Amino acid sequence: MLKPDPNDPIVVTGMGVVSPLGVGVGTNWSRLIAGKSGIVQNDRFDTTDYTARIAGLVPTKDKDPEGFDPLVAVDPKDVKKMDLFIQYGLVAAAEAIAQSGWAPQTDEDRRATATIIGSGVGGSPVMAKAAQLIAERGPRRLSPFTVPSFLANLAAGWVSIKYGFKGPLGAPVTACAASAQAIGDGMRLIMTGEADVAIVGGAEGSVDPISIGGFGALRALSSAHNDDPTKASRPFDAKRDGFVLSEGSAILVIEKLSHAKARGATPLAVLSGYGTSADAYHLTSGSPDGEGAITAMRNALKMGGLTPADIDYVNAHSTSTEVGDAAEIAGIGTVFEGRGKDLAVSATKSATGHLLGAAGALAAIFSIEAIRHGMVPATLNLDQPDEDANRFDLVPHTAKAKDLRHVLVNAFGFGGVNAALVFSRAG
Repeated sequence: MLKPDPNDPIVVTGMGVVSPLGVGVGTNWSRLIAGKSGIVQNDRFDTTDYTARIAGLVPTKDKDPEGFDPLVAVDPKDVKKMDLFIQYGLVAAAEAIAQSGWAPQTDEDRRATATIIGSGVGGSPVMAKAAQLIAERGPRRLSPFTVPSFLANLAAGWVSIKYGFKGPLGAPVTACAASAQAIGDGMRLIMTGEADVAIVGGAEGSVDPISIGGFGALRALSSAHNDDPTKASRPFDAKRDGFVLSEGSAILVIEKLSHAKARGATPLAVLSGYGTSADAYHLTSGSPDGEGAITAMRNALKMGGLTPADIDYVNAHSTSTEVGDAAEIAGIGTVFEGRGKDLAVSATKSATGHLLGAAGALAAIFSIEAIRHGMVPATLNLDQPDEDANRFDLVPHTAKAKDLRHVLVNAFGFGGVNAALVFSRAG
């Protein structure tokens, strides 16, 4: 197993967020800690015939002063060349890169900069509209930018082109573990010497008829709270009835501490460990005992040279589905056997919904902010906790102050993919 040098760890020097809570890390963190929810009525299209009529939509500037404006990072002539997930990725990347201060001036530094941005789905809204256009008006009406606007690797591609980053380019498309694996992939590239800096994370923009309809057909989406959206995402709660589909992007800049110090960058947190695994069990459900998740968590701890006793907080993947929540808690219970209310386990998806391929990176940024501010985000809507989960401190309803040294982040996806990350306090 590759391991980072404890004397020269990999650190995070920049972060950027676009989410249902708004745009910007500061806005997202303050609203998250205040117990705000980004779940709203889905007005993106007519949802009359859909079981789920709510979603975690990124607010636009006309609805929220801290909302989304693609022109912050996208040339007006390019907006129509890219689906929403690419636009979200570019805006989040702009914030992260600006904070990091990384602006390579030489080809050597550009070639040493990797861009790894995952997506679980890519541009399904464009694909849906293209299929409709073909059916109604024929294929000759399609734009030449149709394919480049929906390919899942094009968030990474656009960021690389915009900033001239010429190092390794990648885009894990591993469902809801994609952005966590992107962070892990970037970490490995730095450890092997293939990159000095990596722009990593995820982007998703798939609140569209195909995704809402398809996940609805799986009976995976919450529909019991269509008239009260903020109550819909209920991780670990006995009355949960499915997840809330959401959109957005979360991007981080990572590099070795020595590299950051040499250029005067400020380390925000240490990326201590990464683990990934496969359940080899079922297309859409994890193993009930959390076997694959256990492997991923243990490998992340092992890479970081840490024990379960070192972890102060777990930002759970928990999406608010009965099967998924139960499997994750089973896995956490095994890895952290003997721990109880001294271990905080909360689910920030209760506030944002599930950003699919961008979810892991968003949870990572929230976890880094938790370390920096000594504050554990709450699990909203937790009125009747599951008995198995309630052995831990689930931080119901209200965020709480807690000194945090090491935090573990989980991200799991369809196909049985598992990823876990460990972040630690810088300095």
